[in-house]
Amino acid sequence: MSRLRQLTRVAVIGIASLSGACVVYNNVRKPVLASPLDSSSDDRALRNRLSMLYRPNFQEWDSNWDLYENNGKRRKKEDMKITDSTDSEPDIKPTAKRHLIFIRHGQYEDDKDNDEERILTEIGRIQADLTGQRLKSLNKPYTKIIVSDMTRAKQTAELIFKHLPDVPRETCSLLREGAPIPPDPPSSNWKPDKTKFFQDSARIEAAFRKHVHRADNMQSGDTIEVYICHANVIRYFVCRALQFPPEGWLRMSIGHCGITTMTIRPNGRVSLRSLGDTGHLPPEYIS
Repeated sequence: MSRLRQLTRVAVIGIASLSGACVVYNNVRKPVLASPLDSSSDDRALRNRLSMLYRPNFQEWDSNWDLYENNGKRRKKEDMKITDSTDSEPDIKPTAKRHLIFIRHGQYEDDKDNDEERILTEIGRIQADLTGQRLKSLNKPYTKIIVSDMTRAKQTAELIFKHLPDVPRETCSLLREGAPIPPDPPSSNWKPDKTKFFQDSARIEAAFRKHVHRADNMQSGDTIEVYICHANVIRYFVCRALQFPPEGWLRMSIGHCGITTMTIRPNGRVSLRSLGDTGHLPPEYIS
């Protein structure tokens, strides 16, 4: 009988301990993971609770990051097939998306001093040709191709053009490779002079502002634009477009002829579709 009494006491203690643990666990979890179905909690309150787990140093999303919000441009009535005789222009809600495809140049002779000598290697030429085949196979209505004026980018573009001969093309010197901003953490093997950052940062930021933004109200249809440029430029663009700390650009890696794709919606929201995708290259040509 005493044996049974001892077992009963142990069972009661165990159940009480388990119940207490559940109460403590729930009390710890509730402030962090409040139910979104709770009518007293809204998105901001829930986000504040979740931020107890990790509090980033950067600010909330800026919907007018490109200064294209309420930019004042309006489509004309004739463009919208409006035939009424009223003088007032309709308030047009933008609907067009911009799809931006950034391609890093192919492998090149990086041990040369001058840009003219930094030509594509044989592997780099194969990479560029395969990238052109990939773009053609997607069968997209590309709007235009914009190319950096550096030798390795222009050579990459020429090999891609063979597969997309009818797509308009242009050159932009702002897309040249450079040092956009001192990286954090700093690199142990890449330490350009501070004057390099001073010279390049404003240019690369200007390139971002020129090319990466939502469509304005004048644009009635989606566009797909291809940029053939450089790894540092692309990584900086990704950080800026996603409103991540720009000094984190060196934490990403983009291979030769890697394809990075992003979409900018009419409301300014940005979606990164791919980063440095090299799935179109055989393993022996990935570098």
